[in-house]
Amino acid sequence: MAKTNPGRFFEDYKLGQVIAHAVPRTLSGGERALYHALYPARHALYSSDEFARACGLPAAPLDDMIAFHTVFGKTVPDVSLNAVANLGYAEGRFLMPVYPGDTLRSESEVIGLKQNSNGKSGVVYVRTRGLNQRAEVVLEYVRWVMVRKRDPEAPAPETVIPALADVVDPGDLMIPPGLDFSGYDFTLAGEPHRWGDYEPGETIDHVDGVTIEEAEHMIATRLWQNTAKVHFDATFRPDGQRLIYGGHVISMARALSFNGLANAQMIVGLNGGAHANPCFSGDTVKAWSEVLDKAETDAPGVGAIRLRLVAVKGDAEPFALKGTDGKYSPEVLLDLDYWALMPR
Repeated sequence: MAKTNPGRFFEDYKLGQVIAHAVPRTLSGGERALYHALYPARHALYSSDEFARACGLPAAPLDDMIAFHTVFGKTVPDVSLNAVANLGYAEGRFLMPVYPGDTLRSESEVIGLKQNSNGKSGVVYVRTRGLNQRAEVVLEYVRWVMVRKRDPEAPAPETVIPALADVVDPGDLMIPPGLDFSGYDFTLAGEPHRWGDYEPGETIDHVDGVTIEEAEHMIATRLWQNTAKVHFDATFRPDGQRLIYGGHVISMARALSFNGLANAQMIVGLNGGAHANPCFSGDTVKAWSEVLDKAETDAPGVGAIRLRLVAVKGDAEPFALKGTDGKYSPEVLLDLDYWALMPR
């Protein structure tokens, strides 16, 4: 009997299947330090215990994307070890902050299957939940991933494509208990712009760029235990290149968005996302954002803002997204639609 895990192939998934992922992970300040070393992350709520306490929280939570990467990484051996590419996200909600000392585990339910026309691969839809040591759900999201078939002759499953909401309803966004921006310190946060200063349709060029290095990408994939072969093994792709982990691009773009959105402090909803084109070592990542919507909340001084975050290769013109054919421009790496909390 084989002792090693070759990963699941497309024909191994069944609709309704629930997968409990190994291995739980206790997070510490070490993850925060490494995250801030990998990305130029500077949002004050995640950087300073004192700033967070002044906003009604017991201490600075770990960055939202630390929780996301940790939960995501647990799913890789069971969902995307044999992936061709991770395709998109929907219905993501960050349900409570994660603090140093919390232990996270993940579980996923297969909610959709569709074999590709070439018969060599298919798309698997999963709803993933991240739970803490008290079995509280801290994060949930849907993603879909293209996975190779073990046997191209294996029969195709019945096609089921889940109906997914285009946007997380603002009323379903979870505001951390106690969060209060009524005494928010804009000087310490880094910018004076508040919720009322942004309008739907506004676009923001975040100006800065970072060139992706092979070493930092490999540190990131190891840190988040994302062992997908396309990221680790240069022999897995015909071009001999390791694909940069899509989450690495997300975190880089989010960090770059500080310049212009320093007060978009907490990510609370993930409406949708697409890794539009592959990213490789040597590519320079820049970012721009578009304000899509705004919503009030019941928390004192807190507003919700819906943002489109676009990561592009460095030589791309800002605010160009798709061509006349409706397809993403080849310079676009990421198109991410999310809700964040901002002082009013």
